[in-house]
Amino acid sequence: MPHPKTAEALIKCAGPIESSLLPRLLHVTEAAAIAASYQMGRGDKNYADQVSVEAMRRMLNCLDMKGVIKIGEGERDEAPMLFIGEEVGTGVGDLEVDIAVDPLEGTNLAADGIPGAIAVMAMAEREGLFHGPDIYMDKIVVGPEVVKYEKTHPDEKIDLDAPVIRNLEIVAKALNRNIDELVVVILDRQRHKDKIKEIRETGARVNLISDGDLMPGIATAIRGSGIHMVLGAGGSGEAVLTAAAMKILGGKMLARLVLPTVANGGTPEEIEKEKAEKMPRLATMGITEENLNNVLDIEKLAPGKDIIFSATGVTPGILLNGVSLFGEGDARVHSITMGSSGVVKFTDTIYIHDKEKNPLRMA
Repeated sequence: MPHPKTAEALIKCAGPIESSLLPRLLHVTEAAAIAASYQMGRGDKNYADQVSVEAMRRMLNCLDMKGVIKIGEGERDEAPMLFIGEEVGTGVGDLEVDIAVDPLEGTNLAADGIPGAIAVMAMAEREGLFHGPDIYMDKIVVGPEVVKYEKTHPDEKIDLDAPVIRNLEIVAKALNRNIDELVVVILDRQRHKDKIKEIRETGARVNLISDGDLMPGIATAIRGSGIHMVLGAGGSGEAVLTAAAMKILGGKMLARLVLPTVANGGTPEEIEKEKAEKMPRLATMGITEENLNNVLDIEKLAPGKDIIFSATGVTPGILLNGVSLFGEGDARVHSITMGSSGVVKFTDTIYIHDKEKNPLRMA
């Protein structure tokens, strides 16, 4: 029987960004996660975020590339580093990349020692990631089985505007399950009160989370995670990062930009005030009141052909273990990395400064 050469074939499919930068990207998120882990449970989310940002930026500036932050920590006058538009990397070589970062996704989770905090980032060729504003995105995320089902049932497609029961019926058929066997993750927010009620009325189970719906979104594309759909409005940056991973994993995501005042049921006066404040900035990104409500799919959120993604656990989560600190500055971390070739790695890494004091041990 001939050898299938599976690994070789996938490795040869990797683009220049994946081939050159994905191994190093792992180091970037690991450094940020370890920095944040020393502040885990200390109650200071801002400082935890600060040290993770600093660590991530230091590592990014070691990479031979010409990088531009497209999803980052904010505008130049709000964030001292990893701000939108900042150039990172050594500037050496021909690789020009757009970057989405969240050095500490789930700052409250990390500060309070609650599961689900991660360090995460994605890269793609120029214009390969949606350059969105720092507002909300209302979204729905499902796995590749649903994509496969839609191809053979063109009249049954997940729709951001459809009733929850309609979307859950499609997911149930795609997974060969009953609706009451499905689990839907949604942020525990007042703005989702009606949506949560609607989900429960279908018979599906609701998994409420306080923060951090990025990894649950990715989990919909991984069998055995116990998560079948993610719904609701959250940060647009996290949505783009989710889309980058879901494009690699073959899942589906639909999203729509929404102003926080609109999502949270603000008064007409509050909505108009926010429009006046934010629409001029959105206009520079090509976003107007006419197209603000357009539905964005994965090809619009992550149009790149050479996408790489890395996430490292800070506190324990659905897919990743948290950082374990031991000895003098030594740490064990758990990460997921993936690239457009289709190669996905779960990596368990141990950093040891003094091998005599802290020899490796069997788990």
